[in-house]
Amino acid sequence: MITFKLHRLLFLLLVPVVVIAAAGDIDPSKSTLTATFKQEGVSVENPFKKFSGHIAYDAANVAASTAMIEVETASFDMGGEEYNAEVRKKAWFDSTAFPKAIFKSTSIKADGASKFTASGTLTIKGKSIDTSVPVSVQSTARGTAFDGSIVISRAGFGIGDPAWNDVLDDKVTVHFHFINVK
Repeated sequence: MITFKLHRLLFLLLVPVVVIAAAGDIDPSKSTLTATFKQEGVSVENPFKKFSGHIAYDAANVAASTAMIEVETASFDMGGEEYNAEVRKKAWFDSTAFPKAIFKSTSIKADGASKFTASGTLTIKGKSIDTSVPVSVQSTARGTAFDGSIVISRAGFGIGDPAWNDVLDDKVTVHFHFINVK
């Protein structure tokens, strides 16, 4: 009887840990990563089709959490191969020389219940910039969801043909909805 009660007590104590601890690889089939920018004043949103990563999040010890995301720059889908080929060129992503954009956290800080800020290094096209990304966390039937967005400067990473500067805004908002594999 005591053993049964002890097991039950341990179970009840551990259930919250299972619910709030999420460590795993991102499931690209359930996740999205898009870039939104303005072209001639009109908002345009397009997806990256290939990305991967690992997020180890523990609400009980947020500071010990980590995140690393890799995005294949050649997978940016502008809706047609002619456009896709253009953004893979040297002036844009230079996908041959720099096939991946990478975010690697250096610290994660709690911002309240189910929210944190991931600070780290974002590297695109060989240029690394320290940045911070606010993220919300939610447990869903499909897994643990991590949602957020960050505004980056194309010029800051050397992305874009200067001939397009009058047509495209410098600011690009990257939105993500990552689901960890259960």
